Amino acid sequence: MTKTIASDVIWEPTNDYLNCRVSDFMRANGISDYKELIKRSQEDTEWFWSSAMEYMGFQWNRPYSQLLDTSKGFEWAQWFKDGQLNIVSNVLDWHLEEGRSAGDRKSVGKSHQAIIWEGEDGRSRTLTYGELSKLVGKTAALLTKLEVKSGDAVGIYMPMVPEVVAMLMACLKIGAVAVPVFSGYGPHPLAARLNDAKARVLFTADSGKRRGKFIPIKAEVDEACEQSPVVEHVIVFDHCQTKPSMKAGRDIDFASAIAGLDEAPTKADISAEAPSMYLYTSGTTGKPKGTVHTHGGALAQIAKELGFAFDCKSSDVFFWVTDIGWMMGPWEMIGTLFWGATMVIFEGYPGYPEPDKVWEICARHKVTTLGISPTLIRHLKAQGDEWVKKHDLSSLRLLGSTGEPWDHDSYMWFFEKVGGGKCPIINISGGTEVVGCLLMPLPVMPLKPCTLGGPGLGMAIDVFTEDGRSVVNEIGHLVCKKPAPSMTRGFLGDPQRYLETYFEKYPGIWYHGDWAKVDEDGSWFLFGRSDDTIKVAGKRVGPGEVESVLVEHKQVAEAAVIGVPHPVKGQALVCFVVMMPNAQISDDLVRDLREMVGERLGAVLKPDAILPVKALPKTRSGKIVRGTIRRKYLGEPVGDLSSVENPDALDYIVASVSGASS
Repeated sequence: MTKTIASDVIWEPTNDYLNCRVSDFMRANGISDYKELIKRSQEDTEWFWSSAMEYMGFQWNRPYSQLLDTSKGFEWAQWFKDGQLNIVSNVLDWHLEEGRSAGDRKSVGKSHQAIIWEGEDGRSRTLTYGELSKLVGKTAALLTKLEVKSGDAVGIYMPMVPEVVAMLMACLKIGAVAVPVFSGYGPHPLAARLNDAKARVLFTADSGKRRGKFIPIKAEVDEACEQSPVVEHVIVFDHCQTKPSMKAGRDIDFASAIAGLDEAPTKADISAEAPSMYLYTSGTTGKPKGTVHTHGGALAQIAKELGFAFDCKSSDVFFWVTDIGWMMGPWEMIGTLFWGATMVIFEGYPGYPEPDKVWEICARHKVTTLGISPTLIRHLKAQGDEWVKKHDLSSLRLLGSTGEPWDHDSYMWFFEKVGGGKCPIINISGGTEVVGCLLMPLPVMPLKPCTLGGPGLGMAIDVFTEDGRSVVNEIGHLVCKKPAPSMTRGFLGDPQRYLETYFEKYPGIWYHGDWAKVDEDGSWFLFGRSDDTIKVAGKRVGPGEVESVLVEHKQVAEAAVIGVPHPVKGQALVCFVVMMPNAQISDDLVRDLREMVGERLGAVLKPDAILPVKALPKTRSGKIVRGTIRRKYLGEPVGDLSSVENPDALDYIVASVSGASS
């Protein structure tokens, strides 16, 4: 793995950033600076979680008798023994009576705005905390009427509309387990997840909208249900009035069904260790991996991250460009509601009908925190600065990102053009399996380009060599040395696979599968997944490292890099590049790009081929599907494409190869 040179600090905290919530927490605990806080929270994780939950004002229906039980080992750690806590009690019920306070929290009352919904077609709706609570109560009553009990799984296959928040909260309110699924998935992966979770009930909609077209969600559900005998009831929200077929005895119209119902109460006697959500990890092949997240664990991690990393307040308008099927969807919903903020949720493609859709929403609703993926920023950057300049983004206070490593140029464009050079980028990384972050900056720390700050508070993170030694200023494996409350309680129905995935490489240590480095100043960086590693003539490189170099060129908008078999070097690099508008590939440009890569990463890593494509195939969460690209390039079966938003982009891969050989 190649080394990178530490960059200079580009952002220093001043004024309000130095007087944020994490500063207050440090003062309350006699801690002098953020480095001491991180160190203490790593060395004494039990102190941190206990103190943080008290400080944040968690509402326990019954206090826990023991914070952490590791009698069965790190792998099967149990938290909050004997404790009872319901997420909905904390994130919704708490706020309905204005003037309540506990710890660092104050309730906001029924009239405070909870949700702003925006559709790509210009439609917009809002819900207050009181209106959301009423919708949640009625939806929960419908589930109860259908005999859904504590521990029963309920699927959510919905577009991003206000009702999806109510459906998630309704499950939690009565102790059912929510199973969010990407509405972009096809029937087969939907059926696989419903069957794995044994979901008796499924929430869905008639259709959704994306890029100006109707997405026939209910039709996909009908096909999935043919493969899912576990599903007894399908509850259909009429979102687009597309009049889908309704199967008698199974399908239920959502609005009609809840109209006459009284609101259900929040179930109080829920164990803090009771499952709240089954979240499925990304991937398109093999049996899906269902991660199991508890009421206590999920709430502890999510509330901490939005409270300490994003300094979320009731005055904030918080907008993360996400979907309910990505971990960031439930993360945003639970976290913003806990802190009494207003969340913005968006349905559709964030670059449609014009490339300034996201900027327009931020300006109109005076968004204070914007979270977005590096891939989407690369795409929007390629459309030109003028789209950003059209809008007043002065309300922004914090920027957020996650999903993949940044390249320097795109990060700086986000920082300078979107944030005006005044907003810190809270670049976080963790995963579905921890429903939160292993690494996260704090608004009180100076930031270098592309950094992830430091270990998440209460997370005992380290970088290991192949043989398990801790290293600084050297790229190695990202690990966690102690359990955290939000870590998955195994994989649903597959404990052995869970152990092999996270604990086989380093027994007793959580192996996360990312390449990471902490520099001499204590700033952390990521370099992609270790299972993506390409080995060229004995030298290892992550595709993200090569892609970062390529997109630094002013004519390259995006890049994807794969490793292919080579008779001498073992593997060779093949690069696919999306050009900036009006830019053209040329022999001179290819030569320049090869030289750039060789100069930065070493001559042996010069790509064998650099091929232009119109677009790169990605998931709806913005991740480039390198494995699928590689299989297509090599002429192998590409497998299930249901998670790929634009599978037609694979045709560009074939066309680029044909063009290069002709």
